[in-house]
Amino acid sequence: MATDIKETTHAVEAASVMRLLSARPRLLALGEPTHGEDTLLDLRNELFRQLVEQEGYRTIAIESDCMRGLVVDDYVTSGTGTLDEVMEHGFSHGWGTSAANRELVRWMRAYNDGRPAPERLRFVGFDGPLEITGAASPRQALTALHGYLAARVDAGLFPCTAETLDRLLGADDRWTNTAAMMDPAQSVGKSAEANELRLLADDLVSLLDEQTPHLITATSRDDWDRARLYGRTATGLLRYHSWMADTSPSRMTRLVALRDRMMADNLRAVAERGPALVYAHNGHLQREKSTMRMGGLPLEWWSAGALVSAHLGEEYAFLATALGTLRHQGVDTPAPDTVEGLLYALPLDRCVVDAPRLATVLGDTRPAPRVSPWFGYAPLDPAHLAGIDGLVFVKDVPQS
Repeated sequence: MATDIKETTHAVEAASVMRLLSARPRLLALGEPTHGEDTLLDLRNELFRQLVEQEGYRTIAIESDCMRGLVVDDYVTSGTGTLDEVMEHGFSHGWGTSAANRELVRWMRAYNDGRPAPERLRFVGFDGPLEITGAASPRQALTALHGYLAARVDAGLFPCTAETLDRLLGADDRWTNTAAMMDPAQSVGKSAEANELRLLADDLVSLLDEQTPHLITATSRDDWDRARLYGRTATGLLRYHSWMADTSPSRMTRLVALRDRMMADNLRAVAERGPALVYAHNGHLQREKSTMRMGGLPLEWWSAGALVSAHLGEEYAFLATALGTLRHQGVDTPAPDTVEGLLYALPLDRCVVDAPRLATVLGDTRPAPRVSPWFGYAPLDPAHLAGIDGLVFVKDVPQS
């Protein structure tokens, strides 16, 4: 069987990946099973470079705050700011400290230098302005949307003034109170002001849609796309805050599902622009339902990848990444009866595997699920093989 398994493997190159797919997807999603490892990010960077040079990809979207990502995009497209400033302010979740992320931004800026706008690379953060400890205030997105419209649309069409928004929003620390994640009573998400803001945000997004022909002509497609991002983010954050204030048993399920819904909406907007490489945790990009336990409760919801795949069909492709060892986190050599163990036995440091073909080769041989001793690494679920277009395997991941 080892020979049959080896025949399903290829070099981790853009050309090898494309041979696994029936056509070039609009969104090529590359998942990771753990965060914060520059070895995996370096592999991502190299694959993106090849996709740009060989396959015409022009956008990379990563699991980072969509509003902060605008800072990175402005830098790589037009040189706004400095690299140090961008790494400090353009990423969430601490991703800005990564040497591999810094190299990605540096390379994109160098690539774009002197190129005409249609040929420039674009950077997208596709996560909501959310951390595991809470959510951002909707102020930035909501006021940016209002400001964009106010400069271009008759004031008589507006549902409110900027002053009304400011009064209803109040102090930002009411929204960002981290105690609200564990105590719904600490959230302002169902206050009278928050409920009114949800209605006003919906009206502003509707006005944006109604004025589309004028707005695209008066500004640009890019400016209009950015305004749509403001609208998605404002309505998504207000919805998220509302569920943070909820006390029903479904509260946490709705919160994790809403985060992936916000991701999916941003990715569908990216797909409109053209082919893009998407990079995030496997759990956000898989086609199957995602599961986890939080506060002792089992949660189950549809991931961003599942939502996007349902809309795009074959124009969405998913490559999952699996690891052999992550010894600095206590993840040692995988058991031989796991998928990771079968691949670890091959004389390859890294490879991309034809996952559906591997599932066929394994046949009735059901690999055992790998159990990780560290909560930060999510092993591959062997039951997911048939729903993966390709499996990237990295044999050993040294400490970054």
